[in-house]
Amino acid sequence: MSNTLKESLLEKLRQFQCHFTWVPENDNTDFRDLKLRLQDSINLGVKYQATSYNHLAFVNCQQGYYEEAIQNLKKAKKIWRENHKDDFERRSIITYGNFAWVHYHMEQLTEAQSYLDKLEMICKPLSDGPRYTAMIPEVYGEKGWSLLSSAAKYYEEAKECFEKALQDDSDNVEWTMGYATALLRLEVISGVPEDQERSQPVKYLRRVLELDPDDTLAMVMLALKLQGFNGSEKANELIKEALRKSPDLPYVLRYAAKFYRIGGDVDNAIGLLKRALEFTPSSTFLHHQIGTYYRGKLFALRKKKDRNHSDRAELISKCKYHFEKAFELKPSFVFAKMDFAGICLENGEVDRAEEIYNSLLSLEDLAPDDKQALALQVGLFELHHKRSESNAIVYFLDGLKIRHGSKQWKLCDSNLRKILRNQIERNPRNSKAFGVLGMVHQLAGEKAEAIECFEKALEYDPGNEEYLNALSELHLSN
Repeated sequence: MSNTLKESLLEKLRQFQCHFTWVPENDNTDFRDLKLRLQDSINLGVKYQATSYNHLAFVNCQQGYYEEAIQNLKKAKKIWRENHKDDFERRSIITYGNFAWVHYHMEQLTEAQSYLDKLEMICKPLSDGPRYTAMIPEVYGEKGWSLLSSAAKYYEEAKECFEKALQDDSDNVEWTMGYATALLRLEVISGVPEDQERSQPVKYLRRVLELDPDDTLAMVMLALKLQGFNGSEKANELIKEALRKSPDLPYVLRYAAKFYRIGGDVDNAIGLLKRALEFTPSSTFLHHQIGTYYRGKLFALRKKKDRNHSDRAELISKCKYHFEKAFELKPSFVFAKMDFAGICLENGEVDRAEEIYNSLLSLEDLAPDDKQALALQVGLFELHHKRSESNAIVYFLDGLKIRHGSKQWKLCDSNLRKILRNQIERNPRNSKAFGVLGMVHQLAGEKAEAIECFEKALEYDPGNEEYLNALSELHLSN
């Protein structure tokens, strides 16, 4: 086939709604970690396995494992045929699209074209849009799950996909569960929980259980939400019921562990996570969680001023083991490396922690969440361990400039204000402190306070171009 025909085929492939077109080509996906998570979900027999096989086929293709990708897609097709006889063709749209893409990458262009032909036959009666795709609930739903598995920056789009799927199929338990999951994850990122009466995640998790009373994952997720609203009695019932029905499902075990940890039963929580780890020993999430739970025990020991050095040393060792295991399995796991550095500081290993921070700071293309969390932690390190307010200010400011309103943003903001107010208290004519405080107010959207600070900064440093420009920009803004 000529290059012209190949280019024509590629143009048609780009019209698809499938894994190969949902995420930008330059997206910095950690395919190694994503592959492990997808394989774990399949091995554990979780619901909606065909969607996991479709996504895994995409990952294998991106890594050059074309034959494995074809086998993944054959398994997805088999599951669709067995479990969705009445709507097999609608369910197969994404699978066929992925088949076409994989054959294209294998230079098997005739086979790719045959899947194009199948897609055209399926999609033509379903849509007035592009010839090779149809935006129907099954497509929106699977796209939602794929985006939820990819990265936090896609959660909002995933939520929108589930919303669209539910518009035409409001009683579908799969899309309802996806929508509830997206809402929960977005709530965690925003750091702004809703009250129980208006909680959308609670509403949709209850709806899942109306549609499928045996959905144990929905049970534990709802239990956690109710626990946060002081609904402990009902939450306890849900957790016990979920563990009775799914005693060996790691997803249920890890949510139940979080429930018990929040309730103060950390040892039970760790036991549940270790049981989950038996089924998924390569889970970076579980290793990291176990490390954080041991860290909680370590901090509790410190708070009680317990002098038992052997207990302290053992907890430090366990923290370090699990955090290190997490980033060994997933080298891009920035939070695990930062947590490891934090335990090093707890153990007096300041040089080791600084070495880790410097290696992380040298990385390019860090995700915004990782970059902001790193700016916060290095700022705290500079402030409390290096005793450098000036360096701490630089890092906290970097954190403020990344993503507004997150938990890390709020901590950068509060630490900056405290430092600057202390500096101004020590020296009421400190123009630099007033200037930086003006930037903090500006980044927080506090225009009047920002103007006041920049005017004060200019009072003690007349003619400073940076402050004059900032004032001019503020006065010109609406």
